[in-house]
Amino acid sequence: MRAPILNLLLIAGVTGASLAQAQTQGQTIAPQAAAISPDAIKQREQELDAARASKKSAEEAQAKLKTEITSLGQDRTQLNQQLIDTAANVRTVETKIDEAEARLRSLNGREQAMRSSLDSRRADIVEVLAALQRAGRRSPPALLVRPEDALQSLRTAMLLGAVVPELRGRAEKIAGELGELVSLRKTIATERDQLASDRDKVRNDQTRLTALVDERQRQQASREKDLDAENSRAITLSRQVGDLQGLIAKMEQELQSAAKAAEKAAEAAKQAEAKAALNAKPGPGAFKDRSRSTPAMAFAAAKGLLPLPVNGNKIRDFGGSDGLGGVQKGISLASKPGSQVTTPCDGWVVYAGPFRSYGQLLILNAGGGYHVLIAGMERISVNIGQFVLTGEPVASMGSTSQVASILATNASQPVLYVEFRKDGTPIDPGPWWAANEGEKVRG
Repeated sequence: MRAPILNLLLIAGVTGASLAQAQTQGQTIAPQAAAISPDAIKQREQELDAARASKKSAEEAQAKLKTEITSLGQDRTQLNQQLIDTAANVRTVETKIDEAEARLRSLNGREQAMRSSLDSRRADIVEVLAALQRAGRRSPPALLVRPEDALQSLRTAMLLGAVVPELRGRAEKIAGELGELVSLRKTIATERDQLASDRDKVRNDQTRLTALVDERQRQQASREKDLDAENSRAITLSRQVGDLQGLIAKMEQELQSAAKAAEKAAEAAKQAEAKAALNAKPGPGAFKDRSRSTPAMAFAAAKGLLPLPVNGNKIRDFGGSDGLGGVQKGISLASKPGSQVTTPCDGWVVYAGPFRSYGQLLILNAGGGYHVLIAGMERISVNIGQFVLTGEPVASMGSTSQVASILATNASQPVLYVEFRKDGTPIDPGPWWAANEGEKVRG
């Protein structure tokens, strides 16, 4: 009698999945060449219908999105608003996904520890449950394949009055552990459902963001007739210089759009400085005007207000070792594959393209002699001469590091490099970053 109960308890308390696997293996003994049953054919037809319905739903959503974006027309303010808000939503959900994955790793670790603990005490579980069943003159359950089954059996037996105190204490302890395991599994299931929902949401938002970016660039291209030629010339010029300062100088001297951007940046900086002299230090509210075509404030006055351009962990800080015997001139952020990159400040694009070991490089002229360099993206979605707002989407990360050579690190995930420069000299960007998420400016 004890041997069958032992087998049941080994499955019930700890290794329910093993029984399911054994049953599956038992089922595979049947000849594999058996004809497909009508039920199988019906199931495949249902799957095909579901796939068709999903495709139709996606096509309808795309058509609705296209109509909505078309309705924005040439309203630059509304388009900017949609771009910045959608990019902020994407980054918010990316953060939620990271947090959910971290919680799941912790929960899965706890579940594994509890299962290991119960697994190491199989004999005790068998003895207690068998004794409780005999005391209650009840036959064992017909099939115990889950912790919930073992827990129910223990609870039922403990209600009987003929249980000795010692045995009851042991049973209550095991029941408590099984109950915690059941509760933990429910929590894990809830977390997984929420994670799946968040992933669906970020996919939808990314689709929307792609369409909005395409519309923004279409409008930009219609305003800049020679955009492709200008970009091609920029890439050619970038091959003729050996350092970043030379690249910036060459772009602003020889490219018409970059030169115009530099002139606008210089003029805007003077206006911002004059305005700052008359008013108190501007706050985050200055960034709310989505129709602006010049920086909301002087770059020097934006300390403590700017958001990091990507969600990630800082792996290298300004002034630290660059791994090559030199000093780090910017910061490096390890992000997740495909992460959205937004601009940390208002400014004009003076370069957008590949450069040396930096991978894809974006350079913004923020006015007042300040430049912001962002490198390591897989794809840049803005053009030279374009004015961008704080929090506006400008690029996306790839699946691997594009700047490993300048980081001297074997990074297995994408790395974004950010550098601030004042009059050509790298400066510490630390004072400009918002202290926490609540203070970050989203444009």
